[in-house]
Amino acid sequence: VQLVESGGGLVQPGGSLRLSCAASGLALDYYAIHWFRQAPGKEREGISCINRRNGITYYTDSVKGRFTITRDNAKKTVYLQMNSLKPEDTAVYYCAADRICYSDYPPDRMSYWGQGTQVTVSS
Repeated sequence: VQLVESGGGLVQPGGSLRLSCAASGLALDYYAIHWFRQAPGKEREGISCINRRNGITYYTDSVKGRFTITRDNAKKTVYLQMNSLKPEDTAVYYCAADRICYSDYPPDRMSYWGQGTQVTVSS
């Protein structure tokens, strides 16, 4: 089982990036996919989740209205579209899989993790 994130990079404030989380060895449609991020010196923070069955999405307040999570089960990929990026969005972004979305994003409940992709928002 492998989750691989991609799409990170350096972007100016106000810019956009789209992250991808590609799954292999995993029936993606059986899993909810979470996005976490971890900034230097800070704890890993859950920011979004997409439900496995009906595609219902969840966002933390810090990204609501700016980030959009979607999934394409046929491509076994989940996306995180990030708009209006701010310097405080700078972090390593991880996707993680578990059977359900958790309202409190507990990292220790995730069954699978990707390796992370760096997002840097700076002028």
